[in-house]
Amino acid sequence: MPPILAKDRDGTAHTLAAADGDSLMVALRNAGLSVEGTCGGNMSCGTCHIYVQNAAPGQLPPVSADEAALLADLPDVTADSRLSCQIPVTPTLAGLSIVVAPD
Repeated sequence: MPPILAKDRDGTAHTLAAADGDSLMVALRNAGLSVEGTCGGNMSCGTCHIYVQNAAPGQLPPVSADEAALLADLPDVTADSRLSCQIPVTPTLAGLSIVVAPD
């Protein structure tokens, strides 16, 4: 379980204890951080939108064309935007910092 630092929408920092193999979306929901994941991780709703603060090159899987298309339709998208449902929890995420995007 890699420790991941997550800031909620209020700016409060939380350390997630995420299980390997889960998606980052599941870890955020389990921690009660207002990530809905309405579509269950099927990349069709955007309610798991996050900002990745400090990813090292190769630390995250690349953004797929489908993820990029959905992100393009969301408000408040930045260069650091990702869908947390598309990021599997692996030991390589240790030390990652994320912020939950606004509603």
